[in-house]
Amino acid sequence: MPSTANNPKAVVSFAQVERDASPSEVQAATRRAAEAADDFAWLAPGDSVFIKPVINSGNPYPATTSPPAVAAMVGLLKQKGAGRVLVGDMGGIGHVKQRPNGVKGSTRRLAVATGMAQAAEQAGAELHFFEEAGWDAFFEDHPAPDSHWKGGLMLPLVLRQVDHIVLMPRCSRHALLGSTLGLKAVVGYMRFDTRGQYHHQGAHIQEMTAEANTVSTLLAKQRLVVSAADKILATYGPDKGQVLSPEVGLVMASTSVVAHDLMSLAWLILNRRGLSGSQLGMFNDPNSSQPVANLANHMVAGMLGGLGAALTAQALTRRDLTSVHQDRILARAFQVMGGVPQVEPVLAGPEPSKGLIDELMGVCED
Repeated sequence: MPSTANNPKAVVSFAQVERDASPSEVQAATRRAAEAADDFAWLAPGDSVFIKPVINSGNPYPATTSPPAVAAMVGLLKQKGAGRVLVGDMGGIGHVKQRPNGVKGSTRRLAVATGMAQAAEQAGAELHFFEEAGWDAFFEDHPAPDSHWKGGLMLPLVLRQVDHIVLMPRCSRHALLGSTLGLKAVVGYMRFDTRGQYHHQGAHIQEMTAEANTVSTLLAKQRLVVSAADKILATYGPDKGQVLSPEVGLVMASTSVVAHDLMSLAWLILNRRGLSGSQLGMFNDPNSSQPVANLANHMVAGMLGGLGAALTAQALTRRDLTSVHQDRILARAFQVMGGVPQVEPVLAGPEPSKGLIDELMGVCED
């Protein structure tokens, strides 16, 4: 991995969660991790906050974001003076199909199926699902110069209307991109024509993932990234696969999405090391096979843009998920978002396992 010597430090906080922890224990750990990572000085009384979870399907956590974690963040923001707190996303192509003339499927129904809708509303949040506002309720924002994007990205207008954004991804394998962590969650914002461009340019889809996080709105408003990772979707992904529940789980938080993802990817890699060869074969873990991952991306491009898009989509190139420095999303993020962060781990008690954090830091050096 490139040197971090001249790059700024970034705090990543960790709160321990025991296996099969209760919702209240997950909520307590989420609050500890968030408050250890950030002082919330950016939040003025009455400010509005958008919480962006991952609701790509109706499958339960960790295929989607942890409902107790979302509820904890809603409550914490309210406690610290936030006015409106909104929670929302737009589902994946397999579950929601957005077109200029209408929508098939419903992210709201997915959120109800996961329990996230109920948890968010009971904690005092409003629900906001991008497709419900219509095709024209999006605006064009632009990534950093010299990106692989051809023009801007169409993002939901609600991002212009709120004061702050808190990102709440999960820790998961992804059949096409290898992993889906904080940086990958940006796809949930994209209108379906933008998603079409994203998958059609499969040769650079990893780099485009990182670059999408450099749009001006996210750089100006995203304050905090928080992941419950007491469960990990360790194979296949993003909607199904082998769920691992380590004896000691983690909730992690950082004001830097790049630092967060560096540690979240290390956590995914560390937990995958205990899986057998058959569990990591191409039928159980499609990204392990170049032809399978590439074919799957052509299929998604076709679902978004039709037969022509499927036939002309660029070939997707996968990488092995054995070390963080092989990840093309992170590699590009280092280039366009300030370099490789010097991660400063902070343990948010009670009695967190420092040995586990040391092991994670070691994975980052492999």
